[in-house]
Amino acid sequence: MAALPSIMETTATVPDQPLLSVENISRLFGPEKGCQGVSFDLYPGEVLGIVGESGSGKSTLLSVLSGRSQPQDGVITYRGQQGEIIDLYSSSEAERRTLLRTEWGFVEQNPRDGLRMGVSAGANIGERLMAQGVRNYGVLRQEALDWLQHVEIDANRIDDLPRTFSGGMQQRLQIARNLVSSPRLVFMDEPTGGLDVSVQARLLDLLRRLVRELDLAVVIVTHDLAVARLLADRLMVMRRSRVVESGLTDQILDDPQHPYTQLLVSSVLQP
Repeated sequence: MAALPSIMETTATVPDQPLLSVENISRLFGPEKGCQGVSFDLYPGEVLGIVGESGSGKSTLLSVLSGRSQPQDGVITYRGQQGEIIDLYSSSEAERRTLLRTEWGFVEQNPRDGLRMGVSAGANIGERLMAQGVRNYGVLRQEALDWLQHVEIDANRIDDLPRTFSGGMQQRLQIARNLVSSPRLVFMDEPTGGLDVSVQARLLDLLRRLVRELDLAVVIVTHDLAVARLLADRLMVMRRSRVVESGLTDQILDDPQHPYTQLLVSSVLQP
């Protein structure tokens, strides 16, 4: 397979400086619904998993981290391409949208929410590059062809509409759409949810390879601890809007300390 394409020129990452810094973030819809008091640093090339039962606050936190929802308290800062520190919620909504189209990506649980179903697979991929100023049709089409190959979709499907694809193919197309622009940070919301086991396994192998080869920083929300173990370097466990335990993935899953984490891990291990 050819080397991964890269339209954007990226600056070298500085692993000892956080890419994303989160300080005491809260967004509540009730006493224990949402997220509250969340703090962490995410470093270049690091994958952070957020796990917990439904309603624990995972999706709310991801929405706030990615600039889609305004927090009620706290600060989120991002280190940009040139080393500048961007205060996410002091920026305008337009500036946050620009980040999501360029330096960030967002992989939806349902790929239909992350794709334009009425335009071709190639156009879905090319739109991200056009948002960065690429206008040459030949370049756009070649990048789309290359990325279809990288996510294991037949290049002959470049002009087909996403609605003609299977669920697994749609998810791989959504991944290509997000990664073609060489983002530095990608948010993923249950990217393997709703897929059958064999399709999940293939998609996880693909994600592991792309994260490693592109040196991506990733924040991934999942209820599946097996997915977290395969993809995440570090875990945060959420319950009732709060982070109850955090640390290295293997350490938390092999030797959980908080009673809720112990329950979560043991329930997965039960036959």
